Amino acid sequence: MSAVCPLCTEVGGELIHYGAEWRIVRVIDADFPAFYRVISRNHVAEWSDLSAAQRDAMMSAVVRVEEVLRSALQPSKINLATLGNVVPHLHWHVIARFDWDSHFPQPIWGQRQRDSALPAVQRLSCSLPALDERVRKAFES
Repeated sequence: MSAVCPLCTEVGGELIHYGAEWRIVRVIDADFPAFYRVISRNHVAEWSDLSAAQRDAMMSAVVRVEEVLRSALQPSKINLATLGNVVPHLHWHVIARFDWDSHFPQPIWGQRQRDSALPAVQRLSCSLPALDERVRKAFES
């Protein structure tokens, strides 16, 4: 654990699942309410810092979150990203994207494309508590 790393010292969002190797949180973001992170419990910066078994397990978790988002929300696209330029702690972004969202088709860190009178969370076909529960249940095996 690093005392200066925010993903070591803070949860990083709404905690959904806490496993042996990673935790899953929903990022609190008004523009992208269906934005989850799979965060390594170990303070490592790079994908290659994990063993092959740890990489397989973490990618399996990323895929499980993606499958829940696709099933629950039928998004236009799922974005997966692991950057770590700002926070060098291994984590994957799993983001449901919609053709109506504020930045689509640009990345969420890109330029805003549109505004909506209706908040993004109200445009989802599933409530956030129900979505969180579906993600949580995907990891109860």
